[in-house]
Amino acid sequence: MGLAGGFDAWIVTVGSELLIGRVVNTNLAWLGARLTLLGYKVRGCLVVPDILDDIAWAFKTALSRGARVVISSGGLGPTFDDKTVEGLAKAFSLKLALNEEALKLVRKKYEEKGYSLTESRVKMAILPEGSSPIPNPVGTAPGVRLKLGETLMFLLPGVPAEMKAMFSKYVEPELKRIGPQIFFVERSMRVYGVPESEAAPIIKRVLKISDNLYIKSHPKGSELGEPVLELHITASGKSRELLEELVGKAINMLLELLSEKEARIEILK
Repeated sequence: MGLAGGFDAWIVTVGSELLIGRVVNTNLAWLGARLTLLGYKVRGCLVVPDILDDIAWAFKTALSRGARVVISSGGLGPTFDDKTVEGLAKAFSLKLALNEEALKLVRKKYEEKGYSLTESRVKMAILPEGSSPIPNPVGTAPGVRLKLGETLMFLLPGVPAEMKAMFSKYVEPELKRIGPQIFFVERSMRVYGVPESEAAPIIKRVLKISDNLYIKSHPKGSELGEPVLELHITASGKSRELLEELVGKAINMLLELLSEKEARIEILK
């Protein structure tokens, strides 16, 4: 059974380093793409610093906007400024307690390397009531899975390798099972010599062929100098074969209409 009320997803990325530009937020791009391919509608992302009240606000805001899936990255480690779990608990007035399953996961990681448990390491096993740990096959900090009403929440580490491994192995299978069960087809093309303002009515015309079609233009050159556009064509629905036909039809229309503008076109994928 799917999630009641739709398939809206929100992403929360935690880390002061993201806001000051020290670290590029690649986790957001990766999670957004994966959720979209699974058929979820990513409605927004909140990027917040390592401040307890801000983290709690982000989780509460996502739920208040109707999120049925919330995925966060960052702030699960052993240091004093890793506050994501505490922020989640504060947002929904949940008690924090030592989770024995999480403790076993943490203990095993450190004992394998000859380290003993310390207060900082045990900290990673303190989870909100009602939640369960997500194993971390790459690092030490477990993730967190929590269901609040009809909303599923997954807290993942900020280290990209850890986040990706945990999402792929533990989160994605569950989201596939409960998700909208749709296919997603995408293609891209690069257009030289046509300003975005001139391509806009052409794109609008092509979009009329189906409500399942979406075309996004990304200017890469200069509108009035040497215009270069990348067009990202996507379609979603329940039949991959029909979607392939739809995207193919859209590409053929774009080729025909843009060629009339003497554009040079390159199909990217």
